[in-house]
Amino acid sequence: MKRFALTGAAGYIAPRHMKAIHDTGNQLIAALDVADSVGIIDSYFPEAEFFLHPERFEAFLERQRLAGQGIDYLTICTPNYMHAPHIRMAFRQDADALCEKPIVLTQREVDELRELEALTGHRVWTVLQLRVHPALLALRERLQAESPTTHDIVLTYVTGRGKWYLKSWKAYEHLSGGLATNIGVHFYDMLYWLFGEVETVEVHLRTPTRTAGFLRLANANVRWFLSIEASDVPAHLQTKGQRTYRSITVDGEEIEFSGGFTDLHTEVYRRTLRGEGFGLDDAATAIGVTEQIRTLPLTTPKAETRHPFLEG
Repeated sequence: MKRFALTGAAGYIAPRHMKAIHDTGNQLIAALDVADSVGIIDSYFPEAEFFLHPERFEAFLERQRLAGQGIDYLTICTPNYMHAPHIRMAFRQDADALCEKPIVLTQREVDELRELEALTGHRVWTVLQLRVHPALLALRERLQAESPTTHDIVLTYVTGRGKWYLKSWKAYEHLSGGLATNIGVHFYDMLYWLFGEVETVEVHLRTPTRTAGFLRLANANVRWFLSIEASDVPAHLQTKGQRTYRSITVDGEEIEFSGGFTDLHTEVYRRTLRGEGFGLDDAATAIGVTEQIRTLPLTTPKAETRHPFLEG
């Protein structure tokens, strides 16, 4: 049984981590959040200590460590800009970090964490759950069995958000990494994992609520569009009250992977606990892509690189 602590216990994604810790037969000894809406802990670890202040949280972990009952992993579910400080907290406690994506926002920070890994002997793990999705694993196996070719990919992801979004930390690039990072980083990782190294990044549209562009990968050309505007959902779905639309096509064929998400975090935990999880080297490419998306100058798309939602 491994001993875990968790930061960001009141967040949206934290329950999936609590469930994964529980379902893999491990123990959560303490949790931290600045908000106290954390009753979900009772469903998994009612005996876990809870802290509202990071100083008291880390002091508790330190006492546990000095008593020979330290943690093995610190699970990090906090906002993006807090990930690096909390990874350092894990290392101070002689533990590995298991951090939600994105681990950090820049390649420079990735390099700094690599140096800390070398100094401490501990690892930064992350959750790239699409890499363990059965449908995508089957697609990757099929692609690897084929002769090399260049596939045409169209990625469209619209997830309607309310007015709260632009008042939250997610609206500030220096805190969140921007829209491409918040809602797209796992898609860029999936594309790199399936179709190979990133060769070209273009950005055709970039606003606080929409971004679009083009990726050339070793084995694919990708036209992509991300939005939090519910008005971008296709009209025939809007009439049904739908506020989310996700579509990824490969050579005109839709990839269906809407189901099968229930236990993906648990499977990532199983792999991590075996030492076979996803680390900095796995995450670095998608972090680099999102960094370019928020910093590159905009370019005018050609017909073959323009996402269909940008036509006209």
